[in-house]
Amino acid sequence: MIRLFAFILLAIAAPAAAQQFDPFHEARIDKRPGAAIPLNGTFLDRDGKPVTLKQLADGKPMVLVPVLHECPNFCSVTLAGVTKAIAALPPGTAPFATVAFGIDPKEGPAQARDDLARVAAQTGRKLPPSTYALTGPAPAIHQVTDALGYHYAWDARIGQYAHAAAFAVITPGGKLSRWFYGLSPDPGELAQALQAAREDHVGSWTQQLLLICFHYDPETGRYTASIMKILRLAGIATVLGIGLIIHFARKRRAA
Repeated sequence: MIRLFAFILLAIAAPAAAQQFDPFHEARIDKRPGAAIPLNGTFLDRDGKPVTLKQLADGKPMVLVPVLHECPNFCSVTLAGVTKAIAALPPGTAPFATVAFGIDPKEGPAQARDDLARVAAQTGRKLPPSTYALTGPAPAIHQVTDALGYHYAWDARIGQYAHAAAFAVITPGGKLSRWFYGLSPDPGELAQALQAAREDHVGSWTQQLLLICFHYDPETGRYTASIMKILRLAGIATVLGIGLIIHFARKRRAA
């Protein structure tokens, strides 16, 4: 029975081992609370003007959202969720900057400008003046993402980046305060995080399920890595459940 059980588990896990590109390994966020984030790298804003994160923050906390401005999946949904949460912040919330931080060095100001226009159209809201969209060269981008512990990778097979749907809250001094995950942040939690960042506090790390932006490719007919991962995990959980039921049933009979 145990050998059969082990064989089934190996059979379910085999596709993961055979798959060369694992988005759930490549797209991850390391635990780096309090990490120093470089703010002096030069990027381009939506108008093509050179700017730094330090200039945009201007002594305020910053909400930094790593995105693909021309994402084929749900980056714009992530930005829209952040925008809606910001619009629902309590009155009197102190100023902060919001930065849609482009992680693809091939993108430029035109893509950044279009991205913000899409978000405004999706939410039906005019974006605050303190909302920015940046693009830049790979070295400058990776200085920031590496410091944040934000990992992402290009899958050449289907021409897509695997990256996590998340955003970081950064203190005025450039320290990572905390991460938010998913598509719909809670306005109350965001307000608390901004206040903590303003006071130079670093939030505790909490384990949460990362939502990976890496989807089905209709041209190749392959499911997304996310779906395949979920299906494998569901299969393993099912086998484990059946195994436990059989195990306890035999123990009861033996008793």
